[in-house]
Amino acid sequence: MSAEIKKNNAVFTLIKRIFLRVGVLPFFLAIALVVFTALSSNFLTSQNLINVARQSVYLVLVSMGQMLVLISGGFDLSVGTAIALTSVVSASGMVWMATIFPDAIWLAIALGALMGFGAALLIGAINGVGVAYFEVSPFIMTLGVSSVGAGMALFLTGGVPVSGMPYAFADTFGFGRLWGIPVPVIVALICIISMWVFMSRTRLGTQVYAVGGNIKAAHLSAINTKKTLMLAYIICALLASLTGLLLTARVESGEANLGASIALESIAACVIAGVSLRGGIGRVENVVLGAFFIILVQNGMNLAQVSSYMQMVLLGSLLILAVIFDQLRYRMIMNGT
Repeated sequence: MSAEIKKNNAVFTLIKRIFLRVGVLPFFLAIALVVFTALSSNFLTSQNLINVARQSVYLVLVSMGQMLVLISGGFDLSVGTAIALTSVVSASGMVWMATIFPDAIWLAIALGALMGFGAALLIGAINGVGVAYFEVSPFIMTLGVSSVGAGMALFLTGGVPVSGMPYAFADTFGFGRLWGIPVPVIVALICIISMWVFMSRTRLGTQVYAVGGNIKAAHLSAINTKKTLMLAYIICALLASLTGLLLTARVESGEANLGASIALESIAACVIAGVSLRGGIGRVENVVLGAFFIILVQNGMNLAQVSSYMQMVLLGSLLILAVIFDQLRYRMIMNGT
């Protein structure tokens, strides 16, 4: 009996350590694998998991930007707008430039992409200035910018998709492969490695953690907190912009409604992956797994023929549960238990 109690205590201690270090993600992932494997025989096949990995590229990119802002102590509701605005601006720019430089298609693509990045850079800079220099609540600031940007995207296109982009753009960045690997996957891998190096091996990455953990202490430690916050929102917008370009190549047109639900999904991926809503806590590799988990759950629900309305209910419920567990984890860390 004593041995059994010791065994139970050891299991409980292991679960507690995993929860404190990683958060609720491993437990959610295990439950999802068991439930969806039972509901569909196609769920755990290698082909389906490869498809999930490929589809999760877009959410991974946005979630890494969202993670950066969350760690700095804020959050960004305008990532969907950055995607939509990038899509319509870059697509319009490519169509326009292709008429000016008909014999230099890649120049037209590059200039159109730069125009899209410029639009997203403006969104990130406005968010950063509002939050860092005018101390506006991140919720109000990014919500307002999201509304303005969505309106601009619809105004520019009249709600009609932008078509007529150079074929080479979609062929390369939407459906192209390099060494047998889809180009969007290669782009995501480069971004993941770059973000990991930035957050764990650079002074700026450390300053983001410091600002999110205690902004007053960071300021007293001679960290330029305003510059750090600006940087977080700008990088977040640029990662969303990159996602917008890849999605535009995938659908072969500039769409004003791209990324409509991705703000909620990216926040859910981060919180489930253990990124604290209070800032200062979060790891790149966990967020990548969190985004993969969200796409995995959506894939499992599609295979189980769950309606899109119920999928929204489940995703929202997962976010609420993740926030509750985040609160519990934060208290345990603060109490040193």
